[in-house]
Amino acid sequence: MRAAYASATKPDEPLAALTVGDLPEPSPPDGWVTVDVRASSLNHHEIWSLRGVGLPADRLPMILGCDASGVDAQGNEVVVYPVVDDPQDPRGFSLLSERWPGTLAERVAVPAANLVPKPAGLSFLDAACLPTAWLTAYHMLTTRGRIAETEAVLVQGAGGGVATAAVVLAAALGKRVYATSRDPGKREKIADLGATAVEPGARLPERVGVVIESVGAPTFEHSLKCAAPGARIVVCGATGGPFPKVDLRRVFMMQLEILGSTMGTADELAALLKLCVAGDIRPIIDSTYGFTAVADAFARLHSGEVFGKVAIDHLH
Repeated sequence: MRAAYASATKPDEPLAALTVGDLPEPSPPDGWVTVDVRASSLNHHEIWSLRGVGLPADRLPMILGCDASGVDAQGNEVVVYPVVDDPQDPRGFSLLSERWPGTLAERVAVPAANLVPKPAGLSFLDAACLPTAWLTAYHMLTTRGRIAETEAVLVQGAGGGVATAAVVLAAALGKRVYATSRDPGKREKIADLGATAVEPGARLPERVGVVIESVGAPTFEHSLKCAAPGARIVVCGATGGPFPKVDLRRVFMMQLEILGSTMGTADELAALLKLCVAGDIRPIIDSTYGFTAVADAFARLHSGEVFGKVAIDHLH
């Protein structure tokens, strides 16, 4: 079957480690099922895998991709939940494409419990954008951030998949949303999504109860200063650097919570799908590529110019 996979790892030239070609069909173990993939989407996780982060040489070649929607053997339209229990991993789990082959292929094998019904109101492409970035944002806002306890949210570095999803979801949940971006064009797009767009480091008109952090070192001091007493700063990444300066006096005097967050549960993915249908919410898609142009999709993601998700239509 055709697949996009890491044939090597190249820390300085990740796209040079990407190969598109034929690999063997999945051979699922007991309790696993095979899905015919109709659509998928890319995450920066794929770029990191090509760099060799979390993907040792003894697992190569590895089919990339965490996100997919498709059809199971019974003809049911499904969304793939990409988290697999993994006692060998210190997290207790791994994502598809880390230990088990990923979704950027004609077919993918997953545990049967990882299939979530796709609502009829969502296209395969829209559904395939949700399981990683949008689920992460949903989990950060609802479970970790307890967004129901506040009226205002700050999203740092909006433009990427998680941050853009957080803006859309927080606005849909009726909150006042502030979002930062260095790019004036992205700030304009953020404003169109219902947020008040500001430059990084700008003073907000109010302190917020939840901060969504995926940037790290360049923005973390600003996140602390914008936090209201008892606020939650929820961290899912550190694209700008993992070692920010943290003024602990502000943390304890304001009684702030700094919370790590990764992915979400299968039940949360099902709840997110229902919310998208009920609220007529659709993921922000930067661009869509046929599977025959998947290498171009990787180049687009790697460019750093994306706003939203890069989606893959496996039928073209």
